[in-house]
Amino acid sequence: MAERQLRVCALYPDLMNIYADRGNLLLLERRCRWRGIDFSLGACGLGERLDPDSADIYYIGGGQDRDQKLCAYDLAELKRDDLHAAAARGAVILAVCGGYQLLGHSYQLGDETLPGTGLVDATTVRADGPRLIGNVAIEVELEPGARRVLAGFENHGGRTHLGVAAQPLGRVLRGHGNNGHDHREGVRAGNVIGTYLHGPLLPKNAWFADWLIASALQLERPLMPLRDELEDAAHAEARQAAGV
Repeated sequence: MAERQLRVCALYPDLMNIYADRGNLLLLERRCRWRGIDFSLGACGLGERLDPDSADIYYIGGGQDRDQKLCAYDLAELKRDDLHAAAARGAVILAVCGGYQLLGHSYQLGDETLPGTGLVDATTVRADGPRLIGNVAIEVELEPGARRVLAGFENHGGRTHLGVAAQPLGRVLRGHGNNGHDHREGVRAGNVIGTYLHGPLLPKNAWFADWLIASALQLERPLMPLRDELEDAAHAEARQAAGV
């Protein structure tokens, strides 16, 4: 019997899942099972209250504008306070692309301003210019002195700008990042992480999935290593595609 269990809650999995986001959830499940860590996956959709104690990782993927709008108002009206409570107790919140845009204060989409969760000091504006598309690599420092590379794919029309109180997830090595100008990508506030990297993100960066698992479970010892030949090859290919 597994000694530990990783509980994951996917928010709006039927609406916010246009960039193979299920691949992120699948990789978390497999890497837990391979180590003898039990895994449970729940969901919280439109009109449902969120239990801030029900999961170790809360996950929000990307969606089309119409679906993202529905989720933005639902988050603001029903789930905002509970997400803040989950973050305050140390749960991991991972938001990718459209989900990332809803972590901040607001998302200006044409004439409409969508409310954000306010989990991070950031705002996003849909730009009139071209979408920011392509392979991307960023340098991150999740632990002091330990710099690693995250690689993935970005495709977003929004430009995200971090406030003075916000820290980026990483520094852009190749690609556009948050807005194509300031060389910053994503956001990190403790265990709250937002990023535009998808494709999906975790199968290309298995080491990052392990960091999320260890952080969510608040482990004192490193996770048991796995044979990661295929995972390492996927990461190397993603880096090569980004030119890093």
